[in-house]
Amino acid sequence: MIEILVDGDGCPVKDETYRVATRYGVPVALVANSRMGVPEGFGVEMVVVDQGPDAADDWIVEHVRPGDVVVTADLPLAARCLEAGAHVLSTHGRIFSEGSIGNLLATRDLNARLREAGVMSGGASSMSPKDRSRFLSKLDELVQKGLREAQSS
Repeated sequence: MIEILVDGDGCPVKDETYRVATRYGVPVALVANSRMGVPEGFGVEMVVVDQGPDAADDWIVEHVRPGDVVVTADLPLAARCLEAGAHVLSTHGRIFSEGSIGNLLATRDLNARLREAGVMSGGASSMSPKDRSRFLSKLDELVQKGLREAQSS
């Protein structure tokens, strides 16, 4: 059985994740540095980790298995989960892959340097209804893929 692991701190698509997980009977681990409300009876486990900067990321990487689905906006965490054989989805509905993650990390680093130099500013864009719809569709796709892989192994 696969699992959905959610990098919970600041995740804007928790409810959408619970809906898809419930549809397929897939358990969810919501991992965060502080306790959050989770719905009862939906197979959602709240995992509270230490306050360290990468504690949630480290927990996810230690527990992820090939075929699991990870939901995160954190590119370094996405790269680590891809290395472990997981499927990784951004909170805006972008599927990360081995082929795309290197360029995304390089762009992230370049943008950080530009911000530090005062050349550009700004942060992540807000969630639109289109983003939520795309996220739901892609999460459904990845869960089905993970379930198929689990059945064939």
